[in-house]
Amino acid sequence: MSRMHIHIAVADLGQSIRFYSTLFGTAPVVSKPDYAKWELADPAVNFAISSRGSAPGLDHLGIQTEDETELAAIRGRLEQAGIDGSRQDAAACCYARSDKYWTRDPQGIAWESFHTLESIPTFNSDAKDSSSCCVPVTGSTCC
Repeated sequence: MSRMHIHIAVADLGQSIRFYSTLFGTAPVVSKPDYAKWELADPAVNFAISSRGSAPGLDHLGIQTEDETELAAIRGRLEQAGIDGSRQDAAACCYARSDKYWTRDPQGIAWESFHTLESIPTFNSDAKDSSSCCVPVTGSTCC
């Protein structure tokens, strides 16, 4: 089995281990004074690229859930740990309508947890809008 690798440089390892352990629902398989690693079988990777108005580079990371129950579990873990987030219901973005929960890791990287409800024929709700799908700041709404 091949596995997607993502490595993020962090400012506070302990704070980041807490965040990611909460987000993923499991502790790291390797934890050193300057490094931690999770080898996740679930979630598998949904890798997407776009050229829709954002600056080139990392836009956001995310976890696509199979159903609303999984999405609620992620949101519940984050809220239980006191990690701020922003809920979006039926958001139109990336040719899909999805329920979403956005948060930011300790470095400020946006994380989108989402459950896709249906495909839509446009990138977002406005076929004339060519901008990228926005990443909401905690407490705001988007798209």
